[in-house]
Amino acid sequence: MIRAQLTAERQHASTVANACATALGRRNAVALSSGPALEEFRQACVDYLVCVLAWFEERDQRLSDLWHARLAPADAGRRALEDLLASPGRSREALEKLEAALACTSAPSPGSRAQESWREFAQFFNSVWSARRDAIDALLAASPRTTDWRLIAGIDADSIIEERKRYARVSATLPGGASLAFPRRRGA
Repeated sequence: MIRAQLTAERQHASTVANACATALGRRNAVALSSGPALEEFRQACVDYLVCVLAWFEERDQRLSDLWHARLAPADAGRRALEDLLASPGRSREALEKLEAALACTSAPSPGSRAQESWREFAQFFNSVWSARRDAIDALLAASPRTTDWRLIAGIDADSIIEERKRYARVSATLPGGASLAFPRRRGA
């Protein structure tokens, strides 16, 4: 159940990130951004992504703490985890790219790079962030201990309900032309 929820959160985060980038990265999104429907959608996306990406960042920290407590500094597994957690693609970086894209959309100027900024956000999310998550998931999959999964994930009934509520809000405010379809990976 924990693994299924982690997978759902990751898929939902990807679909929200892509729907947000698609809707807000359109040429006419800047002109439409003052409209209440698009503003409500933008806020729902931001609320969802900030919450869920913060959870992923916290999970990375709990994973690091657990492995540091269990493994000796010279252990190859510990070094591999340290390298992985230090690699590009942290949730905090995704949030920084989201913030930059929002800033370009919120305060457009002549020659604004809002479309490019949204494209960069989606590309980062779909490649760098997802690749890092894939590697972390593979590392976690090697651990069959349910107690480890519970500790690292920090998932409980309240967090599941919170995630579903936030995702439903994004879905309910989805503008025309945007989709919550799970993005296909290259080569898939």
